[in-house]
Amino acid sequence: MNSIKLKAYAKINLGLDVVRKREDGYHEVRMIMQTIGLYDKVSILRTNNTSITVKTNLPYLPTDENNLVYKAAALIKKTYNISQGVHIILDKKIPVAAGLAGGSSNAAAVLYGLNRLFHLRLPKEELLALGLKLGADVPYCLIRGTALSEGIGEKLTPLPPFPSCYVLIVKPGINVSTRYVYENLKLNEEIDHPDIDAILLAIKENDLHGAVKHFGNVLETVTTKEYPVIGEIKEQLINAGAITSLMSGSGPTVFGLFDSKENAERAFYHFKTGKLGKQVYLTGLFQPSLKFL
Repeated sequence: MNSIKLKAYAKINLGLDVVRKREDGYHEVRMIMQTIGLYDKVSILRTNNTSITVKTNLPYLPTDENNLVYKAAALIKKTYNISQGVHIILDKKIPVAAGLAGGSSNAAAVLYGLNRLFHLRLPKEELLALGLKLGADVPYCLIRGTALSEGIGEKLTPLPPFPSCYVLIVKPGINVSTRYVYENLKLNEEIDHPDIDAILLAIKENDLHGAVKHFGNVLETVTTKEYPVIGEIKEQLINAGAITSLMSGSGPTVFGLFDSKENAERAFYHFKTGKLGKQVYLTGLFQPSLKFL
């Protein structure tokens, strides 16, 4: 095998709770992660030289060590003494810096792809550990599907598939710094925490409407205050028939879940022709029949 083509899927957070800030500066979280049908295409080719090269369809993306796919390839090459080079072609569709784990998913695809290309036969635990060195979301992007994420994101528990629904992704034309959001998060008594345990129970019972009643993202307390457009998008999604609307990750992307295809399509055209959403996608949940691991 001299090349491999992969799909790197985006994720949303069905619930995001921050439990505490640790002494090392990291935040301990409890999150329910869900893969959706929006994806980037990642192609990896073995080359006859020793270098790592990256090509993307977005001219503003770095193609050197500042890109996570480059870092993932470099980590594999260094850790396992691989001299042969690779060329990575990244066709981006997932919005960048949007709270959808696009970069983490791309890095996960490269880890998986190089494991296959170079016949490393790395066990699951080792590949997940490598992913954690690149970022807290990378291990989840290796297993995908529906999962409970704890710790700083490295403790993963696979869950039954979330009930089927339509997902409308709306990203406004702003960028949000994840570091800024966490640094300005105040874990006081006034914060309304999502009920992660109630969501887990509803997922087990395949109860879509029961699950969405308990959704929440504590990071919205920072991001929506700084960027009111996020609250406006959430409100318009609900008015358009979404059964719930939430910011994903640290934002600024907002998603709405719909139990009606008609309402979802109507909302899609509303945002596609409106001014609030710079990037708008209508998709569904993705439950991989064959996971990376």
